[in-house]
Amino acid sequence: MPANAPACRRLSITARILYRRNMTDMTLAFIGGGNMAGSLVGGLIADGWDPAKITVADPDDRQLERLATRHGITTTTDNDTAAATADIIVLAVKPQMVESVARALAPAVARQRALVLSIAAGIQEADLCDWIGADTAIVRSMPNTPALVQSGATALYANSAVSEQQRDAAESILRAVGLTIWIEDEALMDAVTALSGSGPAYFFLFMEALQEAGCELGLPEETARLLTLQTAFGAAKMALESPEDAAALRRHVTSPGGTTERAITTFQDNGLAALVSKALKSAAERSRELAQEFGHRS
Repeated sequence: MPANAPACRRLSITARILYRRNMTDMTLAFIGGGNMAGSLVGGLIADGWDPAKITVADPDDRQLERLATRHGITTTTDNDTAAATADIIVLAVKPQMVESVARALAPAVARQRALVLSIAAGIQEADLCDWIGADTAIVRSMPNTPALVQSGATALYANSAVSEQQRDAAESILRAVGLTIWIEDEALMDAVTALSGSGPAYFFLFMEALQEAGCELGLPEETARLLTLQTAFGAAKMALESPEDAAALRRHVTSPGGTTERAITTFQDNGLAALVSKALKSAAERSRELAQEFGHRS
């Protein structure tokens, strides 16, 4: 078992139960109560987290009322109040707001020795340390929008100050809304952003094109839409449940001389793979630009 594997995977069944109980006894403060924070709160409570251990801070009273009514959690408009007793502080504000929020939270983080879990896109660990404190335990994460329906894909990066228990806690929080993967090199976050962070939009674009093409072939709009959505869902489900990779699955459904082969050849002859590669490189480059824009503004 790798040294960095979550501790609960190396424990006995009895120890796992105790470990999980200790994990869900941690107090969480969400700074920002938007859609992603709300999704995480809902996933955590469904996963067994005590709503009394969760506080959300946000300036929008109506948003706080919705969260409190739906989840039975504590809410406040004051970030310091939310962070005052938190073991984990989740930064769920817009990237351009992170610096001012992080600087204001620095005393509470130091006092609590809290884990700071950032879900703000483009904000690097070094900048968070500059704003909060050099020895702060920080996990940077990149969830994507399907987390809103508990089907997200999230990459996480932990700095050297993060303990094994904190690492496992961060993973548990993001795993409540989908798949989690650790990366050991923060520089790869730009590739993650380009692939899974922005990826849902790529699939939506392709689904949009499929639907429009179906209509051009004579299908009613609603028929084309439903066939497109179910086909996308079915293909993703097959890929998730199959031990084979996407290339092998494609070959299985591509009969020589058939309709699928004709369409695939058209895609390939028109440079689909090269276009996808170019698009992801552009997105990764923009991710690096945004990191510079949002950081180093002391």
